[in-house]
Amino acid sequence: MGKLNDLANLGQAIWLDFVDRKFLEEGGLEKLVAEDGVTGVTSNPSIFQQAMGKGTAYDGTLAAFDKENPGAATMDRYEHLAIQDIKAACETLRPIYDRLNAKDGYVSLEVSPYLANDTDGTIAEAEKLWKAVNRPNLMIKIPGTPAGVPAIAATIANGINVNVTLLFSQESYQKVALAYVEGLEQRVARGEPIDRIASVASFFVSRIDSKIDEKIDAGVGGDEAKALKGKVAIANAKMAYAWYQEFIASDRWQALAAKGAQPQRLLWASTGTKNPDYPDTLYLDTLIGPDTVNTVPPKTLDAFRERGTAGVTLTQDVDGARQVLANAERLGLDLAGITEALVEEGVASFSKAFDDLLGSIQAKQPAAA
Repeated sequence: MGKLNDLANLGQAIWLDFVDRKFLEEGGLEKLVAEDGVTGVTSNPSIFQQAMGKGTAYDGTLAAFDKENPGAATMDRYEHLAIQDIKAACETLRPIYDRLNAKDGYVSLEVSPYLANDTDGTIAEAEKLWKAVNRPNLMIKIPGTPAGVPAIAATIANGINVNVTLLFSQESYQKVALAYVEGLEQRVARGEPIDRIASVASFFVSRIDSKIDEKIDAGVGGDEAKALKGKVAIANAKMAYAWYQEFIASDRWQALAAKGAQPQRLLWASTGTKNPDYPDTLYLDTLIGPDTVNTVPPKTLDAFRERGTAGVTLTQDVDGARQVLANAERLGLDLAGITEALVEEGVASFSKAFDDLLGSIQAKQPAAA
């Protein structure tokens, strides 16, 4: 029992922000579950591009699929590969899902980033992927864009678990939290169960500091702003969690909780430290608290295992966090503008990774196709 296991006792789940065919086949995920208490897996187009775009681990599966499905579209070929990985990860985590009565043990698969601004297309793809994987511990990732918010409500209402991705601002997070509630309320109104439906809200962290720090280094806010470097993203996350705590105490949420509803946990994403001047465990050490998830890339997982600090930190000095955000606004660092731009950049980045991924798979198209 190491430092990563200690986090479970503090109410925080650790998920692995990585999936790869060779890693799964060699028992890498099973080892992390057994030794470090990892209870979930997240994927995205960039992760699949890194996995499928290099090496030959997927070639045999792809060749077999092509033989049975001559002339198949590149998207269908990608989905076949991705779904196999997701199914395998779901099977590894299924004992956790069963033991915790659907409260953890999830694997996330993202809808196409091309659908980020298409509500109806997102709803349809979420249902398609849900049926294709056919595992109760699957979560469908949907971006928290304006078009994604109604898709989240509809997907939850359809009984599908949702991981909301690309959240940077408190306002966007609050909208998707309410969309989750709306979906549950629709099910209650129809007399349908809600006790085994789960959702997380993936709130991105390090990218915010990268953008804020760039402004400070460029002279915005003067010398006074330098004290805010590496602090704004954490403060932003702490205030999101403070809102969560208030909301789950509300009458509206308590009415659903009485019917067995699970809270939509905040999930800290983009937790690998991008600035080499910051501790590599910064976004784990500072964001530990009950009913949260931290999805961690392998290198950051290793770093926390070696030198992380396990203790509830998310609720410490909330007034200080509020002051950090007030100072950032007063000094013109424009957190609102940065978070809005980061959503657009995130969609574009995932779309570019998806372009590259589909290109890699297209390049392996059989000569006869």
